[in-house]
Amino acid sequence: MGAMFDSHAATLGDREAHAPARTGGVAGNARLTGAVAVALLVLLAAEGVTIPFIGQLLGPHLFIGLLLIPPVALKLASTGYRFARYYTHDAPYVRKGPPPIVLRLLAPAVVLTTVAVFATGVALLFTGPPSNTLILVHKVSFIAWVVFMSLHVLGHLPALPRLASADWRRNGPREARLAGAGMRASALAAAIVAGVALGFLALSVGRPWL
Repeated sequence: MGAMFDSHAATLGDREAHAPARTGGVAGNARLTGAVAVALLVLLAAEGVTIPFIGQLLGPHLFIGLLLIPPVALKLASTGYRFARYYTHDAPYVRKGPPPIVLRLLAPAVVLTTVAVFATGVALLFTGPPSNTLILVHKVSFIAWVVFMSLHVLGHLPALPRLASADWRRNGPREARLAGAGMRASALAAAIVAGVALGFLALSVGRPWL
């Protein structure tokens, strides 16, 4: 019985040892989060351009808004994974440590306002005009989201260029070439492709608004 237990423990240990080798472990998770964050900043900037001219650019606003959903979901998944691994006392994530306390306190507000903005946007898309109450809730949640998201971005901005470009750098020490780069690039590409499909769906469903 003891031999069976030892064998099972050894198998689990082997799996834990090989997992970071395939995915990059803690560093791989950070690189994925950083790459998605940079992609989101570009898309959010494009979405922001449509807001002052929403009457003329409502179509692009709807398209980019739905395009953002899969990358946002991927970002929430990558940060949620780190959160879960840290608070379940996974050793590599515990050694990495949590984000600064201010960013940890800010995180629930960022998540809640993000969900509120996109949920009300999707509800508006399917409800159709005039939907005045939903429009008001969407605007209020957007204003709150901008405040919290701006603080969130400022807190993480210094590390973003290094994390987002790490998988694309071919020079440097051997340890800089981390395993799982293809998986991370594929995950981001798949999220953007799925977002483009949702964007075209938005143009179709949102015809009453247009």
